Parts: sequence; C-alpha cells; structure tokens
Amino acid sequence: MKQNITRRSCLKSSLAALAGTAVTGITPDLRAREKSRYPEAQDTLGLLEQKKKIPIIFDSDIGGDIDDTWALLMALECPELDIRLVVSDSGHGTSRARLAAKYLDVCERTDVPVGVGIPNNNRPHNQSEWVGDYQLEDYPGNIYEDGVGAFIRTIKESPDPVTVVAIGGVPTVAEALKRDPTIVTNARFVGMHGSIRIGYGGSTKPVAEANVRANPAALATVFAAPWECTITPLDTCGLVILKGDKYQKLYQHKSAALRALMENYRIWLPRASWMKPDYPLETRSTTLFDTVAVYLAFSEALVEMEDLPIRVTDKGMTVIDPTKRSIRCATRWKNREAYEDLLVERLLT
Repeated sequence: MKQNITRRSCLKSSLAALAGTAVTGITPDLRAREKSRYPEAQDTLGLLEQKKKIPIIFDSDIGGDIDDTWALLMALECPELDIRLVVSDSGHGTSRARLAAKYLDVCERTDVPVGVGIPNNNRPHNQSEWVGDYQLEDYPGNIYEDGVGAFIRTIKESPDPVTVVAIGGVPTVAEALKRDPTIVTNARFVGMHGSIRIGYGGSTKPVAEANVRANPAALATVFAAPWECTITPLDTCGLVILKGDKYQKLYQHKSAALRALMENYRIWLPRASWMKPDYPLETRSTTLFDTVAVYLAFSEALVEMEDLPIRVTDKGMTVIDPTKRSIRCATRWKNREAYEDLLVERLLT
C-alpha cells in the first residue's frame, strides 16, 4: 500500500519519476531574472532547476469570483505544474465547466480535460455573457460529464502523486473521497480556504470565508481525510492585489489569454454584488485570493507556514482547536511584493 503523500514526498516522487524530462518554458533569461529578483524563493528556484513537473487537478468554482480565472491562467503558465484535469465545483457544474472549457480553448490548451462537478446545473453565473452559446461539445479536448469519476481516475491512474488545487467550495472533492477513500494515498490537498487570524481586507477579525461558508461540511470532510492538507487563508491570500505598473503590464498586454481574462473581468464586475460599482478595473485587479493556492502547489518559499489544528464550524469559521488534526496554513507573507512580481512574470510568459 502506498504511503500518504506529503509535500516533500510528492516532490521527491515526481523528481524521480520524471528525471531527464525537461520543463518547457524555462529560459536562461527567466531563470536568471528569478534568481536575482526573488532571493527568498530558493525553494521555487530549486524546482526550476529540477527537470520535473507536479501533476495537479484544478478544482474550481470558476464564474463566481474573477480570481478563479486569474488562477487558471497562472496554473497554465507555471512550468512547475502539469494540469491533468480541470473540474468544476460548488454548484453550476455544467455552466462553470463551459467557462473553463472556453477559456482553455482560447488559451490553446485543449489538451487539458474538463470535468463537470457537483452539484450540477447549467444556471448562469457572473461570467456567462462571455461564455455565450459555447457548449461543452464545442470543446476539442476531453469532457467528462462525471467529474467526480474523472477526479478519482486522474489520481489513481497517475504514476506520480497528484496535488489537488481547490479554490472554491469542495463538494466535488468531498464526494470523490466518499466514493473512493483510497485516493488519499496518491494525492495531497492545497486549498484557498479559511480565515485564521485575519479577515477580508486585512481586518484583524477572522470571518467565515466564502469558500468555507459555501459548504462547511464538505471542507470538514476534506480536512478529516488522511492526506496532507495545505491552505492559504485570508491571512495571506486576502492581501494580494495588483496595481500600478504590475497591473498595467497585464491589462495592456495583447495575448489572447490576457485579453480574454480582461474581457471576463469587465463582464464580471457589474454582476459581482459585493463589489463597488465604480471599482477601477483599468488600474487594479480585485483581490487575487486563488492565485496563492496555485503558488503553494509548488512552493512555500515566500510565505510563513504553521501547522495548526483547524476545526470547520457549521457557520464556516476555521478555528484553532487542539482536538483536530493539523493543517498546513500560510499565515504570513515573507515577501508579498516578490510574490506579486512572480505572478506577473508567469502571466506574461
């Protein structure tokens, strides 16, 4: 029987399995820039020096908050990562999958399979106008109507440990664990969830974070499963906003992927009821919570990690409780500016 996967064993196994296979997209100039600009990120740079990729499942409630779309592009552009499946989650399974499929198509990444998660319906979401009449059958790549089954197969059939990057409510992940608990022996979980000591906007009052509040029972199931769980709570991910020159580099870029991202941003903004109607999309991003979970899939160099026993309450709070198992939590930034630079660098790749 396989041992449960930890971050260290995951990376070690991937290195051994993929020795001799070059990571594409890593040029000498990019490596030199990252070495000079991110001296704290020795772990990230160590991965870049290695010839390997980390298999991931990208589990998302894309179409709710715009940061999921940012995170999907980041995952596509990170040479450390190999996306084996994009699966929708937290309701609107078909309509979210249609958005993911169309965006992958625009990015010319139809090699990535798309799974329809649960609960499944085709109701509109905040980016439905951009999706238009694009249907799942229009996607040139593989579509799996049973996203939970695809989730399980992707993990069980992978010769290398799989990292589940979850950036929404997680009923699809919880159902996969229910159907086949053995998937934990070849996977680990990295999520954008919770609020430990910091709330939205840097508030010192913890809150029921939206991804947790969407389905507290599902996240409690995920945390209780015997696999390694890592999260970026609001303590870190809630502070990431791009503005100034960093944002303008992306906003004015002409690549199809970034143009589509900004089109989605413009469509999404007036439909996001929690946003101010005059939010200046021409000069800044929204809070890019989910991108930090993508980063944690391959590095923890720019954040401070704590192993904390976390309990998920019925109201969606994530509280420290000594009776619960430990979750790896990114609770502080070592260098947020360096992370934002890295994010921009990757999105411009």
